[in-house]
Amino acid sequence: MVGPGAVIASVGVAHPPPVTQDELWREFFSTHYAGVARGLAKRVFAHAGVVTRHAVVNPGVEDLSRWPTSTRMERYLAEALPLGKDATSSALGRAGVAATEIGMLVVCSCTGYATPGLDILLARDLGLAADARRVFVGHMGCYAAIPGLGVAADYVAVHGRPAVVLCVELPSLHVQPPTTDPQQVVAHALFSDAAAAVVLVPQATRSQRASSGEAAGGPAVREVASRTDTTAADHMTWQVTDLGFRMGLSPEVPDVLARHVGPFIDDLLARQGLAVPDVGAWAVHPGGPRILDVAQQSLELPDAAMAASRECLADHGNCSSPTVLLILDRLLRERSAAGRPMVLMAFGPGLTVCAALLH
Repeated sequence: MVGPGAVIASVGVAHPPPVTQDELWREFFSTHYAGVARGLAKRVFAHAGVVTRHAVVNPGVEDLSRWPTSTRMERYLAEALPLGKDATSSALGRAGVAATEIGMLVVCSCTGYATPGLDILLARDLGLAADARRVFVGHMGCYAAIPGLGVAADYVAVHGRPAVVLCVELPSLHVQPPTTDPQQVVAHALFSDAAAAVVLVPQATRSQRASSGEAAGGPAVREVASRTDTTAADHMTWQVTDLGFRMGLSPEVPDVLARHVGPFIDDLLARQGLAVPDVGAWAVHPGGPRILDVAQQSLELPDAAMAASRECLADHGNCSSPTVLLILDRLLRERSAAGRPMVLMAFGPGLTVCAALLH
């Protein structure tokens, strides 16, 4: 549970160069899968719901499928640091918050590792105060932004200082060798690189700025919640191998989520005296077209409620943890909630459903 003391002041995003789904298929994956599940791969790429993705390494230019993990981690640090810095600087600038004001930095990433970590290096490069707290959230995958948001919102509500949540993921670094495994085909057809940062400020700061004629900022974080079905713990995995990180993605994931999404969201909203029709905007992590279909059907949402999530999948692919923040940025720019509650929802290992209620 999070009190109403933390407000989302801004979102900042950063992307590496774009590449179209058709280009990726034509210039790399059609050959990558030649004679090895090529027919399956072609169908999966065509029906993934993705038009454009972003990649720090375009496999059509650099075939990294045989790179050792050490080389991939070196590239991760070289690419993730400036991307994360750009997203965070953008968010701070939009919020009108100086880096020296930040009391906590939460960094979420599961696609690379380094020590000193991104949190330390970003604190150094951005000029955070020496007493700023740092939290690194790893291994949570696609839903990591939401518990990160909860940690930061709790800090802001208790300590009255601004906080930043940064999600940066580079799945393009983990292209695997050719395989007949359909789970790898799906991963190769969906995932994309991005960084997204959120600045949270105390409720009092928003009120002061509003009274002085400045922008009042975004919605307050009302509650963060999760539900984990440990009987499906093996349905979504992320294994470190000698050739990068290898995804395990069971085709049963949508069926498991279908059992939990409706009751989970109903409970979350009921605790705040709300129901699904009261929600003005939805940011649902686009794990793939079927995941979005399950969420929509489980909650009986109209097509318009899912439009931003489907558009994000088409424009950016599945960027893992930053994705729900990319959708949030879109919704805030469009003022889609119009003063009504907003729900962010994402899914990941566990098998876990995680959500944040904003208002």
